Amino acid sequence: MAISPELLEILACPKCKGDIYLNDTKDGLVCEACRLLYEVRDDIPIMLIDEAKPLNV
Repeated sequence: MAISPELLEILACPKCKGDIYLNDTKDGLVCEACRLLYEVRDDIPIMLIDEAKPLNV
């Protein structure tokens, strides 16, 4: 089961409160403003700033 579109609509980046989107591989949520990737594990988004990974340049 993947993340529902309804959930994606209400989720925001915990750091800047900006928009996020599901990446192409569907294993993370991306915030372009903060350049962070929030992992999705077992269909659960891990929305912790300390757990986020920096996006590759």
